Amino acid sequence: MTDPWVALEPGADPAERVRVLRRAHETFTTAGTVPRPVRSVVAESWRRSARAGVGPDGAARVELTDGDLGAYRAEHPLARVMPLFRELMGTFAADGEHLLAVCDADGRLLWVEGHPATRRRADRMNFVPGARWSEAAVGTNAPGTAVAVDRPVQVFAAEHFIRRVQPWTCAAAPVHDPRTGRVLGAVDITGGDRLAHPHSLGFVQAVARAAESQLALLDPPVPADEAPALTALGRDEAELRLDGRRIRLGRRHSELLVLLSRHPEGLTGDELLCALYEDESVTPVTLRAELVRLRRLLGPGLLASRPYRLAAPVESDAAVVERRLEAGAVTAAAGAYTGPLLPGSQAPAIVRLRRRLADGLRAALIGCQDPDLLAEWAHAPWGEEDVEVWRALAAVRPTAVVRSRLAALEAELAAPVG
Repeated sequence: MTDPWVALEPGADPAERVRVLRRAHETFTTAGTVPRPVRSVVAESWRRSARAGVGPDGAARVELTDGDLGAYRAEHPLARVMPLFRELMGTFAADGEHLLAVCDADGRLLWVEGHPATRRRADRMNFVPGARWSEAAVGTNAPGTAVAVDRPVQVFAAEHFIRRVQPWTCAAAPVHDPRTGRVLGAVDITGGDRLAHPHSLGFVQAVARAAESQLALLDPPVPADEAPALTALGRDEAELRLDGRRIRLGRRHSELLVLLSRHPEGLTGDELLCALYEDESVTPVTLRAELVRLRRLLGPGLLASRPYRLAAPVESDAAVVERRLEAGAVTAAAGAYTGPLLPGSQAPAIVRLRRRLADGLRAALIGCQDPDLLAEWAHAPWGEEDVEVWRALAAVRPTAVVRSRLAALEAELAAPVG
């Protein structure tokens, strides 16, 4: 085969290839070996799927529905190029009895559109908006594998890891943020065996590149009057985006801006003293000096006094996580959480906020029992020793690695102190 990313070489018999692939799939699921002529990209994907604990009789889980799904889609960068996807692929999908699908970088389907009868068939395997189709969730499939390997890829028939998906063929290509190169998600065409053709792979790749070009045009330089935004999760020194500038704040200034952003009504000097300092001997003069330096750093107009307050709303990443948790959008909240709030801060009010935010997200993750979300938390620096999350993960994904790590943590807890 000249191109390993294309499912069928010219002249191949699709029916015969399906029979060979089914035998190969059975061999892999029973013996763990991959016989020829399975493509290397598929063999590697099968191995990743097995290591993730995916079973050949599994099914996709729907994670986002109704308002939660709508809110997440509205915020996603690919929402801005959906009209382009529909223009370029909608007629092709409808006329060919195919589906146009778009997923995020975690393989979660955001849109699934196309021929009504094909959609009804796809509904039966949960190929629907809000369902997670990452490799770690449902094994080898075009959108999930495309974001996993960051390459356009076709998946033909029994190359799919889960048996109920094997009647389908799909081709997908990743879409990148044109500024950062980060994978935003993938665009996919799903249907029957007729899609196992080099043209379908080239088609979705061209559509993905067109989307990236349009995103580049839609992202002009940041306007000077953009609303201020504060990034304080996972970093000891917050960053404020203000009037096109990025201002790195010292630790005390970071604490002040986090607190003031949460209290648009303002805080008195005494309230700020109690919130920031454990040592009651700190004088109001010390606090006023910090506020004067902060006002000088920010420039005129943003920091007002009597009481101390921000003259314009400042959006913080911590507030985004809180809002999503309050709305029940656990997946979106976890995606926005990049670490504890100002982890090095010992200011009493910041410590309380940090614990409340982390505990609320932990409880939501444990409650939703999503193995991918639990694994992301458990393997993050702040979750490596979180025994409750590891227990929840072991209940839904009891792999040898997870069980071993949980046993080690529980042994540490049971060990005598001293």
